[in-house]
Parts: sequence; C-alpha cells; structure tokens
Amino acid sequence: MLSVVPTPIGNRQDITLRAVEVLRAADLIAAEDTRHSGMLLHHLGIKKPFVSLHEHNEAARTEELVGRMAGGMHLALVTDAGMPGISDPGHRLIRASIASGIPVTVLPGPSAVLTALVGSGFPSDRFFFGGFLPVKSGRRAAEIGRAAERPETSIYFESPHRIIRTLEALKECCPQRKVCVARELSKTFEDYQRGTPEELLAHFGVHPAKGEITLLVSAVDRHAPVSDD
Repeated sequence: MLSVVPTPIGNRQDITLRAVEVLRAADLIAAEDTRHSGMLLHHLGIKKPFVSLHEHNEAARTEELVGRMAGGMHLALVTDAGMPGISDPGHRLIRASIASGIPVTVLPGPSAVLTALVGSGFPSDRFFFGGFLPVKSGRRAAEIGRAAERPETSIYFESPHRIIRTLEALKECCPQRKVCVARELSKTFEDYQRGTPEELLAHFGVHPAKGEITLLVSAVDRHAPVSDD
C-alpha cells in the first residue's frame, strides 16, 4: 500500500500524530531528499530505510516501487515540506499506484497554500492555485494578467530573487489590486505583507525578501462597474 504523508512546511511540531504513526509503520520511505527527511525522522525518533524519489528520477523509479508495493510492501511517500504531489514529486507514483490497484491513503496535513490563503485575509470561498510562477518574464506577465481577471483569489509560489520583478509586473497590470506576500510560514520569521504592488515594492526595497514565498493576488471586484469599452 501507499501512504501519502504531508510533512511540516516549517515548524516540526506541525507533524500530525497520525503521520508519525504511519511513518513508524511503513516498511520503506520514499523521500524527495533523503537527508532532509532523515533529519525529520531523527527528530521524531524513527529509523526507517529510505529511497530517493525526486523530479529527476520519479519516472524511472515509479515502476520499481509499484512492483514492491504489489508484493506487499507498505511505502510512505514524503517530500521536503507539505503535501507530496502539490508542486512537488509524487504525482506519477500516486497515479501509477491507483492504476495498478494498490491501495492509496492520503493523510491531511500542513499546506502552505491554505495557510497563506487564510492568513492573507483575502476571500477564501473560492481560489485558484497556480503552482510556481513561470520564470520567463513573458509567461509570468501573461499569468499575472490572468490572475488580475479572476473572480477568485490567485495563489502562487515565488522565488525571493524574482519577487521584485513580479510585483513590478503586478503594478503595471493592476496597480490598485491588493496583494499579499507570505514568507517563511510557520517558521521563526514568519511574515505577511499586504498592500498594493507599489506598497509592497516600497517595503521589499528596504527589506529584501528572504526564504520561501507564497504570493496571493486578490480577486477582481465582482461588484465593480463594467466599462462601456
């Protein structure tokens, strides 16, 4: 069987009791980075064999792991942080396991997407998650343009090295739109900055962004008057 186990996005205390129980019961743990996950298991007092499963080897390793599970092995799947398969490795293995009739259990747990959405204060009844924003400026600008037109909150992961350029694109596209930059969620230096793109540019011009970033763009005002144009 396959157990999909979300791990803390920062604070190790966010691991669930059920996740600890499953990790202890598994025969083998497939991890995005075995060294990173090894530190978490050491913290939990768990010793288990690891196998690496990351974006560069998932396609080749999936068949092997499915075969081992078909033979009775209980495999736990983890990534460096959060839910496997969400902008992280794991989707291929999960899909192949389902196709092979292997029982798949997904545990609920930490999520940067939902944590940032609730913490932003933006409407959370509907939202769009777009994963990592495109690196190339043209594609990034096109995606930001789509976010500016959505009737729901848009959520993305972004690099601290590109956040200034992204805020500049937002300023050009929708200067009055409310934006939130959530950094280092659940960690010691957790920080939420909310405001217009220009206000956030002023802030990060003085305080350079560091750490992992979740970017939120508020929804277009559904009650705003529509121009005749």
